[in-house]
Amino acid sequence: MTRSRLAPGTGIVTVPGAAPVLRTSGGEFLRIDTGGVTGEALVRRLAGEEAPGGEPSGEEPQAAELALLVEAFEAGGHAVSVPPRAPLTGRTVHVLGDPVLTVPVARCAGAEGAEVRRITPDRVAELTRAAPDHGRSEGRVAVVWCLDSPVPEGLWDTADRLPGRRIAWLRCHREGSHSWIEPLAAAPGDVTSRHVRLRRLAATPAHRELAAYWAGHRTPDTGPHPTEASAALIAALLTADLIAWAAAEAAGPDGAGVPTGLPTGLPARRRLRRIDLRDLTFTEHPVLPVPDVAPLPAPTPVGTRAGAGAAEARP
Repeated sequence: MTRSRLAPGTGIVTVPGAAPVLRTSGGEFLRIDTGGVTGEALVRRLAGEEAPGGEPSGEEPQAAELALLVEAFEAGGHAVSVPPRAPLTGRTVHVLGDPVLTVPVARCAGAEGAEVRRITPDRVAELTRAAPDHGRSEGRVAVVWCLDSPVPEGLWDTADRLPGRRIAWLRCHREGSHSWIEPLAAAPGDVTSRHVRLRRLAATPAHRELAAYWAGHRTPDTGPHPTEASAALIAALLTADLIAWAAAEAAGPDGAGVPTGLPTGLPARRRLRRIDLRDLTFTEHPVLPVPDVAPLPAPTPVGTRAGAGAAEARP
């Protein structure tokens, strides 16, 4: 028979002379009303300890009441009958870009259960042309593109179409001593690289200079390039965004199944991060997509009255 154990990150604190206390995975302390069950019996049951005779300690005098306690732990997510899967299990993550960043990203994503594959820009273009595979690949494929340089003009234009195919699109690049992690885009209407560029240009009075910098009108790059430590930080932050994407997809449109007790903050699909490579600090900035602008109406020809179907002769 499968027996529940304490969920990862949780624990029971046995306070001397007092009832046991549950420490949740979020760090909260909750008093446990054990009723007629002893604290020792509850700890043995949820810790999977065995009785001195070598048999599982399930034959307690208060077995029925103990079973109800265990059910309450399960309902609250504090006990599980099977070990939880790695958060990126069943997801395919395509990685491309500069090895100083793609190698740690592949390692981190793989450690969290993803199937990591190397990909080329041509293959990314093929993904944008492929018909959506509804029901089988939605929410399960992501592309992560990492650059140790500014983004060349137009490089990411094709990849910006990935969310239209329900393929998650995540990217980072470096500008001098700052690396930028752009919001993960996973569906039509999410923030793309084009949106980020427009928002950044609109937010600075030096928009002409920033545009020239992006276009390549600058002196040769002097770094600093990512070190092992800063590359690991960038990879960890990218992987965290992938985990948030996988959790949101697994929860479904109504949000059911989203784990509780997670840190609050800006959602991954609306968050722009800037990492300072000099001191390994980072800041988060909210960013929204830029709506499409309707084309301006054609100018009315001279001699044409607004609303008239044809030009009228003047006397």
